[in-house]
Amino acid sequence: MDYKKVAKEVTDAIGGKENISSITHCATRLRVMVKSQESIDKKAVEDIEGVKGAFFNSGQYQVIFGTGTVNKVFEEVAKLGYGDVNANESSKASNDEVKRSNVQGNVFKKAIRTFGDVFVPIIPVLVATGLFMGLRGLLTQEQVLATFGITSDDISPNFLLWTQVLTDTAFAFLPALVCWSTFRVFGGSPVIGIVLGLMLVNPSLPNAYAVAAGTASPIIMFGFIPVVGYQGTVLPAFFAGILGAKLEQALRKKIPDTFDLLLTPFTTLLIMSVLSLFIIGPIFHSLETVVLNATEVVLNLPFGLSGIIVGGLQQIIVVTGIHHIFNFLEVQLLANFGKNAFNALISAATAAQAGATLAVGFKTKDKKLKALALPSSLSASLGITEPAIFGVNLRFVKPFVCALIGGACGGFVASIFGLAGTGMSVTVLPGMLLYLNGQLLQYIISLLVSAGVAFALTYTFGYNDKMLEEK
Repeated sequence: MDYKKVAKEVTDAIGGKENISSITHCATRLRVMVKSQESIDKKAVEDIEGVKGAFFNSGQYQVIFGTGTVNKVFEEVAKLGYGDVNANESSKASNDEVKRSNVQGNVFKKAIRTFGDVFVPIIPVLVATGLFMGLRGLLTQEQVLATFGITSDDISPNFLLWTQVLTDTAFAFLPALVCWSTFRVFGGSPVIGIVLGLMLVNPSLPNAYAVAAGTASPIIMFGFIPVVGYQGTVLPAFFAGILGAKLEQALRKKIPDTFDLLLTPFTTLLIMSVLSLFIIGPIFHSLETVVLNATEVVLNLPFGLSGIIVGGLQQIIVVTGIHHIFNFLEVQLLANFGKNAFNALISAATAAQAGATLAVGFKTKDKKLKALALPSSLSASLGITEPAIFGVNLRFVKPFVCALIGGACGGFVASIFGLAGTGMSVTVLPGMLLYLNGQLLQYIISLLVSAGVAFALTYTFGYNDKMLEEK
C-alpha cells in the first residue's frame, strides 16, 4: 500500500485543510474533526485502498484502517501539514458544525475520548508486556517443563529475573508513561511529563505494592497525609499530567523568553511535585481504589452474570465511542492482579461479531456484500470489529442483535470458566497468546460458543437478501 497516496486521497476526499479542523488517531481509526459534513465525499473515502469503513460519531468523522495501518497513514497525514493540529485545538474552532458537534457530545464522551487519546501510544507497550507475561507463564508451567525433562527448580534464577524485568517494567513505571502521554495530549513538554511521572514512582518513596502487602508503611506528611509510590496507578498521573501541562503553558505566557528555559521547567516540576505527591496522588489513588473494587464486584457476579452483561453490551459501547473506559479498567486489573478478566469477555463479544458477519457472507448471493462481509469477518476474528459492525451487522440491524446475543453466551461461558488473560488489547485469535497460562482450551471454547451462536442465529433468523433490497 502506498501510504502517502492514501493519506493524500483521504484528506482530499474529506475536504482538505479548508474543511479539516484536526486529525488524530486511535488504535484502528483516523479521527477527523470537520467544519462541514456536507463537504465530505463519503463514497470517495470508502473507495480508497485500505479503508474498511467510515462513520460519524461524537462530532468526529472516523475512517477505519485497522491496527498498524492507521499509524502509517497518520504519519503521512502529518507530513502533509495536518500533524501539528491536535485534538484539543479542535475545541477552539469557531465554525458552526464543530459547535453543534460539541453540544451533541456530552462531557462524559469527551472525557473518555481524551482518555483514549492518552492511552493510544501506551497500549503497544502494554500489549507487549501482556505477551511477555503469557510466555513466562507458559515456560514456567510444570507440564511444559516436564516435556523437556526438567522442573521449576532447574530454571536459572537469573533467567527468571530477566523475565521479571520484561513483565514488570511497564507497570512499575506506568505513571511515567501516562504522565508523558498526558502532557503530549494537553500541549505540555513530554519530557517534563516523564520526569513528573518518575517522581511518582521514585524508589525513595515506599513502594505501593509493599504498602498494600503490609511489608512497608506510607510516609505521613504534615502529620496526616499518607504518601506512597504510585506504581501501577493511572488516575494520579493522568490528572497530574493535565494540571502540569496547563501550568507549564500558563508559565510560558508569563515568563520572559530570556528566562523561559531556566524557570519554566523548574517552577512546573517544583509546584507539581508538591501537588502530585501530597494532594492529587492521595485523592485520586483513593478514587482509583474505589473504582477497582467496584470492577471486582462486577466481574465476580455469580452465575456468569458479568459475562452476560459485558459480553452482551461491549460492542454497543464500541458503537457509542466510549469503549476506551475499558483501557483504564484493564490496566488497573493487570497492574494490581497480573490478570485481566475483561479481555476474555471482550474477545467473546468480538468473536460474535465475526460469526454474525460470516453468516451474512455465506448466506447472501450479492457479490458486493459477500466481498465485504467475508473479509470483515476475518478482520473481526483478528480483533478489529469496525468493518463488521459498521459495514455489515449494524447496517442490517438484526445481525448486530444476533451478535450481541452470541457475545452474551460466550461471555457467560468465559465467566463460568473464570478466564483472565495476562494482557490487554489483543483479542479473539491473537488473544490466544494471553491464555498460555493453562486456560487456552477454555478460551477457545468461549470463542466457539460466541461465534457459533451468532452465526446460527444470523443465518437462521438474522439475515436474508430481502434486507439488501430494502436498503
